Amino acid sequence: MGETKYIFVTGGVASSLGKGIISSSIGKLLQARGYNVTIQKFDPYINIDPGTLNPYEHGECYVTVDGHEADLDLGHYERFLGIQTTKANNITTGRIYKSVIDKERRGDYLGKTIQVIPHITDEIKRNVKLLGNKYKFDFVITEIGGTVGDIESLPYLESIRQLKWELGQNALCVHLTYVPFLAAAKELKTKPTQHSVKELQSLGVQPDVLVLRTEHDLSMNLRKKVALFCNVEESAVVQSIDASTIYEVPLLMQEQGLDETILRKMGLPIGDKPKLDSWKEFLNRRANATEEVTIALVGKYVELQDAYKSILESLSQASTYNDRKLKIEYVQSEQLTPENVEEKLAHTDGIVICPGFGSRGIEGKFVAAKFAREHNFPTFGICLGMQCIAIEFARNVLGYENANSVEFDEKTKYNVIDIMEEQKAITNMGGTMRLGAFECIVNKNSKAYEAYKQEHIQERHRHRYEFNNDYRKQFEDNGMKCVGINPESDLVEIVEIPTLKWYLGTQFHPEYSSTVLHPHPLFVSFIKAAIDK
Repeated sequence: MGETKYIFVTGGVASSLGKGIISSSIGKLLQARGYNVTIQKFDPYINIDPGTLNPYEHGECYVTVDGHEADLDLGHYERFLGIQTTKANNITTGRIYKSVIDKERRGDYLGKTIQVIPHITDEIKRNVKLLGNKYKFDFVITEIGGTVGDIESLPYLESIRQLKWELGQNALCVHLTYVPFLAAAKELKTKPTQHSVKELQSLGVQPDVLVLRTEHDLSMNLRKKVALFCNVEESAVVQSIDASTIYEVPLLMQEQGLDETILRKMGLPIGDKPKLDSWKEFLNRRANATEEVTIALVGKYVELQDAYKSILESLSQASTYNDRKLKIEYVQSEQLTPENVEEKLAHTDGIVICPGFGSRGIEGKFVAAKFAREHNFPTFGICLGMQCIAIEFARNVLGYENANSVEFDEKTKYNVIDIMEEQKAITNMGGTMRLGAFECIVNKNSKAYEAYKQEHIQERHRHRYEFNNDYRKQFEDNGMKCVGINPESDLVEIVEIPTLKWYLGTQFHPEYSSTVLHPHPLFVSFIKAAIDK
C-alpha cells in the first residue's frame, strides 16, 4: 500500500466506554478489506507493565507470545483480528520514562537537559511508528488509555498533535465520547461531548471522527448538532449503542460507514463493502442458540469479571460453536466448603478452576476439584487450577496428607508443586516468571490430543511453580496421566484422568489464544463434554 497509516483512538467524558472494542472493530473492518492491520495500547500509568498490578486494580493481565505481560485490551485485539501481538503492542509511561532515563545515563543525549518535550514525546512517537517502520503494517491503530483531561495522558496527546502535523493525511484521530440520557428531563445531552472535544482541541488535536457511546438511539438532528459544535463532518459522527454482544460492534460500525469514512479521509479507495460472512455466521449461531450450558467458574476474583476476561470469552466462543448459550455461575472459592460444595456445583454442567496467585481461596479450589473428580464432572483446571487438581489428587488418592505447593507451604512434606529451578534465585517480581509461548508434545492417547488433533502445540505461560516430576510415576500409576510435556525442560504441561468424562488441567493459559473465528480446541472440547453430561 505504500506508507503506513496511523489511527489514534482517544476517549473523553468517562473511562470504560470501550475504546478497545472500537479500536478492534475499526481494525476488523480494515482487515476485512485486505489491509495488514495491528493495534497497540498506550497506558498512562508508571508501572513498567501490568504484571505486578492487583486484578482489582486492572483486571486480567494478558500475555503475548513473546512473553510480555500486557493490558487486557490486547486480548480484544487478538480475538477480533486473529493476530498475535507482542511487547511492541503495549507501552506504558513507565517504559517510556525508563527508556529515556537509560539513554540519559548512557550519555546518548550528549549532555542535553532532558525534558518532556521533546525527549519524552519523541520516545512516544518512536514507539508509535515502530510497528509501521519495522513490520510494514498498512495500518497501525493506537489506543490511548485514560480520558482526555487526565494529567498523565498529556504527553501522549502532545505526541498525537505532533504526529498529525508531521504525517498529514497519513494520521487520523477517532475520539470516543459519551452521550448521557437524563431520565428526569427525558433528554440526551451532548454538552459532555462538546466539552471533551473542546479539551482535545485546546491541546492542539482536532478529532476527525467522533464515536458517540450511548444507551439510546441518537437522532440525525442530534448528530448534526454534535458535528456543528465539534468541527466534524456529519458523516464522521457515528453512534456506538449498547449491543447484546461486543462482537456485533464491527457490523454496527460498518452499517454507519465508519471504515469508509476513515479510508476517504486518508485518501484511500473505498472499494466493495466486505461481506464478513464468517463473522456473521458466528453471530447468527450465537443468536439462534436456545439451550444453555451452565459452567461454574471457581476463583477468588469472581466478583470482578475482568479478572477472568479471556476465560469468559473463550467459554463464550466455544459455547457458540457448540450451539449453546453460556450461563456462568460465579463461585467464590474462599466461601466453598465440603458442606456447601454440592449446593454450589451439583446443578452445573462443568467446572473451571481458575488461575491466580497466593493462598487466599485455595482450599475452596481443592474442595471443588475433589467434588468434580468424585462426581465425574467435566472439569478444566488452568495454571494454578491444574496445580490444585494435582494437589487434591495427591491428598485424597495417593494418600499424601497435607500435600501442597511450596507457594503455600514452604515446608510441606509432599511438594507435588515446586518452584521452578530457574526461579529460585529471582527476587524481583515484575516480568520474571516463565512467560510467553512454549512447545508441548501431546500424548496421542489422550483427550487433549482428541481436541488438538495434533501432537506438537505451542501455548502461552505465566507461572513460577511447576508439577514436581519426582511424583510423576505415582500419579500415573494411580490414574492421573501426564499427557503434555515440554520437550526441552520435561515440564508437565497437561494432566488428565482418562477414566473420567473430561477431567483435565493445563499449566499454560489456553484462553490467550482463543479467537472469534478460531475458538480454542480445548474449550470447544470441554463445552461439548459439559453438554454431553
